[in-house]
Amino acid sequence: MPDVVQFAKDCERFGAQGITVHPRPDERHITTEDVFNLQKVVTTEFNIEGYPDSRYLELIRATRPAQATLVPDPPGVLTSNAGWNTKKYKDFLKEIIQEIHSLNIRSSIFIEPDIDLIEYAAEIGVDRIELYTGPYAELYNRNKEKAISPYISAAETAKKCGLEINAGHDLNLYNLAYFKQNLCQLDEVSIGHAIISDALYFGIENTIQQYLHKLR
Repeated sequence: MPDVVQFAKDCERFGAQGITVHPRPDERHITTEDVFNLQKVVTTEFNIEGYPDSRYLELIRATRPAQATLVPDPPGVLTSNAGWNTKKYKDFLKEIIQEIHSLNIRSSIFIEPDIDLIEYAAEIGVDRIELYTGPYAELYNRNKEKAISPYISAAETAKKCGLEINAGHDLNLYNLAYFKQNLCQLDEVSIGHAIISDALYFGIENTIQQYLHKLR
């Protein structure tokens, strides 16, 4: 409880523009069965995040989501708390991205707002980067101008390199609008924990509408 598939359908009905899942090997968040069930009903964008091992690649081959977001979390890691070192793993990621594109799936990689790493991401051939916004959220309440500064530079670099821009991690109703206002290039945000937490107070339909309002 709640039923994951029905909840996803309701989120779309209430205005969500996509459904993102991260099916980890231990299935503590989303199970493999959930992914296949969601693939049948999601009518907006279906985004599957994960570490690009053989299990993950088999899953996206079978389900063909709209977007595959690669995160550098090997099995056993609790949560995504760092982006890819695109210089160190350039060859590895390039090969994975080529396979994703052969499936006609948009590719994205989780990355920190580091200009050099973003430039290497462009060389890899990825379609989008997903900026890791944990550090932004952590610093926001103390100094929001300082918090947003590296992301503005990162976004400018990404656009110059021909990359589209996603963002995610610890974004919420308090810090999302300021982030969007300063990154006019932003294409997409993935928000999970905060939406569910807010829904305890506001209800899921009202919560989704509040997040959409922050992004307008």
